[in-house]
Amino acid sequence: MPNYTFTVNGKTVTVDAPADLPMLWALRDKLGVRGPKYGCGINVCKACTSHLDGEAFNPCVTPVSDCAGKEVTTIEGLADGDDLHPVQEAWLEQDVAQCGYCQPGQIMAAVALLKKTKNPTDAEIDAIQNVCRCGTYFRIREAIKSAAAKL
Repeated sequence: MPNYTFTVNGKTVTVDAPADLPMLWALRDKLGVRGPKYGCGINVCKACTSHLDGEAFNPCVTPVSDCAGKEVTTIEGLADGDDLHPVQEAWLEQDVAQCGYCQPGQIMAAVALLKKTKNPTDAEIDAIQNVCRCGTYFRIREAIKSAAAKL
């Protein structure tokens, strides 16, 4: 099998994997990065949302070969040491999580939105397609607005 080298949360890593292995499995099974969650495997639920070179992407449908030489950031790489990212802080302040399963993907999607739109409208926030089975969408919206005000 070929080797693929890329950066994950600031560390250069190399994995031995088939070219078509979904990046999610390279992260979880080969590298032990557990933040991105498996939900559907077909880019619908978006529980695995992470960043590839600073843009939101879904590693469940992205082959590891597409990530070679690039930078992958997962929820584990979002904080700066013990200092949480403002979106993570807002999530806690707004008590967003219930079961918490989708929250890493939700947070990563929110960070990506706030990189593009400093003060998103309700419609822009609601356009985030990450699924929350617990239905905490109102609190997610409030957390994103709170984080936007801090950024």
